[in-house]
Amino acid sequence: MTNIFEQPWTLLTGAAFCLVVIITIRQAFPEKCRAWQFAIPVIVAIAAFGFDILIQTNLEKINTLIKTGMNAVENETPDMIGKIISPNYGDSYHESKRMLMTHCRNLLSGLKVEKNKKLDLQIEMSQATATVYLKVMTIFDEEGLPNHFPARFLITKLRLNLTKGRRKKWLVERAEVIEINNNRVGWKDLSYRSY
Repeated sequence: MTNIFEQPWTLLTGAAFCLVVIITIRQAFPEKCRAWQFAIPVIVAIAAFGFDILIQTNLEKINTLIKTGMNAVENETPDMIGKIISPNYGDSYHESKRMLMTHCRNLLSGLKVEKNKKLDLQIEMSQATATVYLKVMTIFDEEGLPNHFPARFLITKLRLNLTKGRRKKWLVERAEVIEINNNRVGWKDLSYRSY
């Protein structure tokens, strides 16, 4: 079930309904007309925008998590990646969060990332879990590019399994590399294969 505040137009519809009811009542009972009555739909409409600004939806939280991860790679800051990884992390190659973070530190220490561009994002969400398919183009700095890289960029497709942790914060519980430059790969392939 979605939260009533997930979509601001729910309250905006309520504001429009209030306005219709007030106009109808004012026409039926003109002696009960008061100027303040029109303030009710305005207050409801303002509340809709206020809740939209103050309350971050699950979709917005997941998009923030994705942006944090992409920025962490772009800025070569693996500790930032660690903040979005669940303590219960595990994937087909890394048994724990600690192993993944070691891999990230090793990988990012040898590369100079110039830019990450999100090419595609698909999110399948339930109340406490989400599956994200993310396609990213990573552009490397030419000076920091290892010799075994044939191109200045990689297009990587990932599948991320997210879970809602404490304080309703979304965390990555599992990440799998699906493709690199349209070649089907997995984590194991990354340890010896170049693109």
